[in-house]
Amino acid sequence: EVQVVESGGGLVQAGGSLRLSCAASGFTVIDDSAIGWFRQAPGKEREGISCISSSDRTPYYADSVKGRFTIASDNAKNTVYLQMNSLKPEDTAVYYCATILAVSMCPTTAWNYIPSYDHWGRGTQVTVSS
Repeated sequence: EVQVVESGGGLVQAGGSLRLSCAASGFTVIDDSAIGWFRQAPGKEREGISCISSSDRTPYYADSVKGRFTIASDNAKNTVYLQMNSLKPEDTAVYYCATILAVSMCPTTAWNYIPSYDHWGRGTQVTVSS
């Protein structure tokens, strides 16, 4: 069964850091999939913030997190991480990871398009206090 499970959320002060994990099972991260991170703040639409896969030279990032967030994979652990630094109150949201199976790269023009993704986790809450 294909599953992705997020963890690592919590409460942090503005300027702090958190590392989120997306543990995969039932498939191999990166080699035959693309992994995306999304977030949804209260009252707002879900937005894509990053995507990584084996064939992309550099991961994709939303402008709102570029330079502060870093996505990386640990193939030995079959896990993708999202390192979040310099957190802001506007980063408060539920963070989700999702996968596109049987691909070797993130969709070039649709890496942040929700329907592109096959399987979703349940999310992990990140709260940034001011």
